[in-house]
Amino acid sequence: MSKTLAACFVAAMAFAAVPALAQTAKPAPAAAAAPAAEDKYVGYYYPKPTTVENYTSAMQTIPGAERQQRVQFVTVVSQGTIQSAYRVPYSVFVKGDKAEKLIIVGLQPGELNSIYRVRAILANMTTMSRLSPFFQERTVAEDANFFDLLKLLGFTQLTATDGEKFAYQVNVK
Repeated sequence: MSKTLAACFVAAMAFAAVPALAQTAKPAPAAAAAPAAEDKYVGYYYPKPTTVENYTSAMQTIPGAERQQRVQFVTVVSQGTIQSAYRVPYSVFVKGDKAEKLIIVGLQPGELNSIYRVRAILANMTTMSRLSPFFQERTVAEDANFFDLLKLLGFTQLTATDGEKFAYQVNVK
């Protein structure tokens, strides 16, 4: 990803930082689970998820990580994608009463249309997360991943979709 996008991502993490003790993590493997009974965003922002998984993080949500910090985090990340020197293939935004649901939508046909493409984007986000001082101070960066960052910030769900037929959802616990 471009240096501009990476810098904005790092700035977003620093911007979202609130005091907390450093934590160590051993990422737990994701396990398949049934989709949530009622998801009011299905049919509006994304189709019914094709795959739903649970991710149990060893991280603790940072005290004081509230709606405002999650909105700020995603606002800075989104601003970085909008101001990028190249077309970023997805949009990132939050939903939920507490802004606890992160949604990533592919912007062109054929993008984010498989679990493998979504996981590749999430792997890139893990790489960018690991570079940030925020993440390094609160985790063992080489052992933690993007889902752990979401847990630190108080997100409970991530949904990635091609915006047409495919959606992948992860419940972060």
